[in-house]
Amino acid sequence: MTIDYDRLYLAGQWTEPATEHRIDVHSASTEELLGAVPEAAEADVDDAVAAARRAFDDPAGWSRWEPHQRADVLERFAVALEKRAQETARRVTVQNGMPISLAQQFEGGFPPVLLRYFSELVTCSPQEETRPGMLGGSSRVIREPVGVVAAVVPWNVPQAITFLKLAPALAAGCTVVLKPAPETVLDAMLMAEAAAEAELPAGVLSVVPGGRELGAYLIAHPGVDKVSFTGSTAAGRAIAETCGRLLRPVTLELGGKSAAIVLDDANLSETIESFFAATLLNNGQICWLGTRVLAPRSRYGEVVDAVTDLARSLAIGDPLAETTQVGPLVSARQRDRVESYIAKGRGEGARVTTGGGRPAGLDRGWFVEPTVFADVDNQHTIAQEEIFGPVLSVIPYGDEDEAVAIANASEYGLGGSVWTADPDRGESVARRVESGTIGVNAYANDPTAPFGGIKSSGIGRELGPEGLHSYQVFKTIYLDPSKG
Repeated sequence: MTIDYDRLYLAGQWTEPATEHRIDVHSASTEELLGAVPEAAEADVDDAVAAARRAFDDPAGWSRWEPHQRADVLERFAVALEKRAQETARRVTVQNGMPISLAQQFEGGFPPVLLRYFSELVTCSPQEETRPGMLGGSSRVIREPVGVVAAVVPWNVPQAITFLKLAPALAAGCTVVLKPAPETVLDAMLMAEAAAEAELPAGVLSVVPGGRELGAYLIAHPGVDKVSFTGSTAAGRAIAETCGRLLRPVTLELGGKSAAIVLDDANLSETIESFFAATLLNNGQICWLGTRVLAPRSRYGEVVDAVTDLARSLAIGDPLAETTQVGPLVSARQRDRVESYIAKGRGEGARVTTGGGRPAGLDRGWFVEPTVFADVDNQHTIAQEEIFGPVLSVIPYGDEDEAVAIANASEYGLGGSVWTADPDRGESVARRVESGTIGVNAYANDPTAPFGGIKSSGIGRELGPEGLHSYQVFKTIYLDPSKG
C-alpha cells in the first residue's frame, strides 16, 4: 500500500494545491513506489508566505505571545511527534536508506528534544535588559523574532535538520515556511500532521514540497525576512548571492570534507564504534563525517588495515533491519555520483583496500559497498571533493604539524575528529584544526553547543543559544536621562 496525500499543509490547514503536479517517492532499497504528495507551485508559496506574514504581524499573534505560551503549544507539538516517532523513522528509512536504528534516534527522537530545549531556553532567558549609558541615560535592549523564515532542508537527515530550524524559529516567535527535499516528503507530511494535531496557530507553519526552482522562489520571496538552508555548497553560494542582494539574513550549513586525525598513540580498536559513527554513519550521507582519515606514516599500514577491517565488517542490507549498519544510498543519481568518485580515485592512483563496487546479492536498491582507499594524496579529487557516500581516503602524514596542515588544506571546515590515548593532546590538536566543530575520540552534535562551518562549509550556527539568536534581532530604545 502506498502513502498518498492529496492536499498541502498551508497556514494550519490541509489545502487543495494550486496544480495537479505530484512528487513520486521511491524506496531506496527496493526502488518500488512508496507514495506521492502534491508538488507545491509558486501560488502555494505565495499563499504560505502571506499567511506567515499575517500571523507574524498580528498584534496579538504568535510573535507577540509570551514565551511560556509558545512553549505550551510546542510541548503539544513534541508530544504529537513522539506519538509518530516510529512511523517517522520508518518513513525516513524507506525513503533515503538510513538504517532504522539510526533513524529512531535522529529522526524519531531528536525533534521533540529540540522543541523542548529551545522552548526552555527562550522561557528562561531575559527578552530585554536595561543598560546604563555612558552619556547619562540608559538603553533598553530588546530581543525580537526576526520575522517570516524560509527553511529549506535536505534529504539526508530530514527531520533532525528540519527541527534544527523549526525549533528555535518557532520558540523565538517566528513563523516558518518549510520546503522539504523531494526525495523525503512523506516524513515531512507526517510532521505536518503532528503540527495540525498540536493546533499550531494559522500561518505559523506551512510545508511546500518541491524542487530547486521552488526553493529559489521561496528564498527570494519579498515576504520572507530570514533564510535558513542546509545543503550543498554550490546551492549555498547561489542562496548567499540572493540574500546578499536583498540584504536578507541567512544561515547556511553546507558541505564538508572533514579530517579524522589518528595520532601515533591512538588505539582504534578501543574506539572503533565511535570511529565508525564519525566516519561512515548513515551510509556516508552526512556532511560532517571525517571522510579523510589521516594516519601517521609510522603506523600507516596498521591504520589502513584497521579502517579496512571496519568497513569490511559492516552489515549491509535492508535498512529496516535492526542489525543493518549500511543501507542503500538515496537514489540512483546519488549512487552514480559516488561510483564516479570511486572511478576517479582509481584513476588517480589510489588503491582500493575493500569495496569499490556494489554488494553481491543486493540487485535491487541503490547500494554501494563501503569503500576504503589507501595511498591517497590530499590533492586527489577524492580527498578534496565531497562524495556523500560510504567512501574513506586514508592519507599519510609525518608529524602533528603536517597532520594539522593536511587537515586544514581543504576548502571546507565543518567537522572533524582527533583520535588519541591522551585527551589533552587530542584537544590541543583539535584547537589547531580550522573547523566549526571537531571531536576528540568521538563526534556528536549536542543541542547545547553551536554547530556550523567555516570557509565553504557555511555561514552562521545552529543549536545552542547561538542557534536561537540567529532567529532574533536586537532593538535598542534610548531612554531620556531627564525622565529617569
